[in-house]
Formats: sequence, structure tokens, C-alpha cells
Amino acid sequence: MTKLNDLPLTVLQFYATAPYPCSYLPNRAARSQVATPSHLIDTRVYSELVRLGFRRSGAFTYRPYCDRCRECVPVRVPVAEFKPNRNQRRALRRHGNLEAGNRELRFDPEHYSLYLSYQRTRHAGGGMDQDSREQYQHFLLHSNISTRLIEFREEGRLRMVSLVDELEEGLSSVYTFYDSGVVGASYGTYNILWQIERCRELDVPYLYLGYWIAGSPKMSYKSNFRPLETLIDGQWGRLESASGIGCRALTDDL
Repeated sequence: MTKLNDLPLTVLQFYATAPYPCSYLPNRAARSQVATPSHLIDTRVYSELVRLGFRRSGAFTYRPYCDRCRECVPVRVPVAEFKPNRNQRRALRRHGNLEAGNRELRFDPEHYSLYLSYQRTRHAGGGMDQDSREQYQHFLLHSNISTRLIEFREEGRLRMVSLVDELEEGLSSVYTFYDSGVVGASYGTYNILWQIERCRELDVPYLYLGYWIAGSPKMSYKSNFRPLETLIDGQWGRLESASGIGCRALTDDL
């Protein structure tokens, strides 16, 4: 098992935030462990941190560090073993005409407009639906590591934007937003399938999907990509059931 003191990041410091309201489970308080300084977290260091369950938001690198809850479980897809299910194959056929293109990691008014539309439709009242241009840039466009910004168009019309980090042993899905007004679309599913295929093309073994929470409907889609590996007590292992992990982990420190 890799430990923090085994990593090439002895100059980094780690601190715990004050409690704040959990974004995923009602009536819960959350805390994070944050790695600093951010300018020293390059692709090599961040790759190691991701293997330890960290994730980033802009230049902010963190992992859950809640006092009496362990429901946020890091997950990754071992891409060599993945096979799409029936619904996922349908999404591939439905959106096979999307054209993907790499763009520079910089502000684009068209991307920002789609982002605000997505937030107001999918996450109304969550706070991000009012993000300013500066907040949007800090959240998605500030990166000290190798990051791809991919836009997906259908007959010239922007349908989806996805940001993906390139790690030493895989890709890490950062954030995706899309046109939520298209009836019957499965853009989110298609995007993950697209990222899995990019992993295969790059010959890297994993797609990291961030955190999965058994009790959160917002996170339930991640368990549809099987096989799925989870990081529990410092060890990566296969997720056998889409239920039960959160409740068991919640009692670990009681």
C-alpha cells in the first residue's frame, strides 16, 4: 500500500478544512484534507495523489476527510476489462455522430454559456448556476497538470464539453457539461464511454471517476460502469455490489 511519506512530495503539506455542509448527503457536515502548495503538484505528483484518493477542483487538490463518515469512495474503471451494457451500447449508437475536438485550456464564451445553461437545468439552486466568468475559470480552467479540454459538436452545434486530466497510469474525469435540452440524449454516459476508449488508445489501464456515494442519486450512474474498482482503507479492490459500502464505512471510526 502506498503511503504519503513514500511519495516524491515531501515538500507538500496537508491540512484539514473546517466543517462545511455536505453537497451530496442531507444534514451531513463534510471536511476535506487539502494538499499544498498547489504549484508543486505537477502531473507526476498528482498521479500519485489520485492513487491515494485525492481529486482536484481547479488548482485545489483534496480528498474527503470527514469526522464520522466514509461514504465518499474513490472509484476507477479498469478499462481492459470493461464491456458496455445494453443501455451503454444504445448511447454509443445514439451519439456516434458527435465530433470530438481538442481545444486550448482557456476561456471560450460559447463553452461558458453552455456551462451556465447546464447548471441552471441540472443543478438549479446549487450555487454553481450563478457562477461568474472568474468562478468558472477557477473551477475548470486553472490546472498545473496535463489537462485536455474536449468539445463535442453535432453538425457544428456545441453539445458537450469535457475536461480530462492525463495521469501516469490513466485518465481522470474532471468535469463534463452538456446540452440538457436534447430529448432522449445520453451525453453523460456517452462521454464516459468515450473516455474509456481514449484510455485504450493511450494504452493506460484506468479511468478515474472521482468519488462514488452509495446513498447519493447524483453518484449512482458511476456504478453502471463495470467492473469498477474502489479504494477502501487504502486498498483498491473490485466493487461487487452497488450497495452497502457506505453504511459499512460509516461505522469504521465509531
